[in-house]
Amino acid sequence: MSGRPLAYGLHPLRALLDRDPAAIERLLLVDRERPALADLAATAIERGVTVELRPASTLDRLTQNATHQGALAILSHSPQALDESALEGLLAQIERPLLLVLDEVQDPRNLGACLRSADAAGAHAVIAPRRNSASLTAAAIKTAAGAASTVPFVQVGNLARTLRFLKAAGLRLYGADASAHTPLYDGDLRGPCALLLGGEAQGLRRLSREHCDSLLAIPMTGAVGSLNVSVAAAVCLFEAVRQRLACPTDAA
Repeated sequence: MSGRPLAYGLHPLRALLDRDPAAIERLLLVDRERPALADLAATAIERGVTVELRPASTLDRLTQNATHQGALAILSHSPQALDESALEGLLAQIERPLLLVLDEVQDPRNLGACLRSADAAGAHAVIAPRRNSASLTAAAIKTAAGAASTVPFVQVGNLARTLRFLKAAGLRLYGADASAHTPLYDGDLRGPCALLLGGEAQGLRRLSREHCDSLLAIPMTGAVGSLNVSVAAAVCLFEAVRQRLACPTDAA
C-alpha cells in the first residue's frame, strides 16, 4: 500500500462515498460494531466498495498516527483539481455557497491545511489560480488528511475573471486584510459569499482586493502581527459557520 493515495476520517469518507465512490479501491475499518463505522460500511457496500476489517495499528501505520477515527480508504487515483467550467455547475447545486479563495498561496502544506479546514467548516469549494500557487502535490494531499478528496479544489487561469463571475452569480466577496478597518466579526457572512486570503509573502494582490465587496481584519491583540494563512482561513471560515448556525434560514 506504500505510496497509494489515502483518505480517512468519518466525515471525509462519507462525503467521498456520496460524491465519488468509484475513487475508493478499498475501505479499511477497525470494526463494524460501532454505529458510525457500521453505517459507513453499509453505505460503502451499497455503493459497491469492498470493506475490510483491519486492526487499529494498521490504520495508525498507514496514516502515520493521524486521527483516522477507525476508517481509511485506499484510493484508486490521486485527487485531481477541477477547472473553471466546473464552477458554474457546482454553484447551481448550492443554495447558500461558502467558498474559500486562495490568492497565490504557494506552500502545499498550507493548501492542504486550508482544504482540511474547508472540509471541517462545510465550505463548498476552494479556488486558486494555476500560476504561482500550490497544487495538489503529495504534501498537500497528506496535510489535507483526506479533505483533498472531499472538497472540490478549482484551479483557474484568471482569478480576476473568476471573481467577477462569482459576483455575477450573487456571491459577496470578503477579503482578509490585516489593515482593514472592519473587524471580521462585523462582516455579514450569512449569505452566499467567498472568503479571499492572500499568499504567504504579499497577502491579497491589489486586483483581488479591488474585486472585494469588503475587507475584513481578524482582531489581533497579542505581539504577533499576523497569522499563518491556513490559520487565518480557519478563523474566517468558522466565523462564517458561527453566523450561519445562529441564523440558519437567513441568507441576507
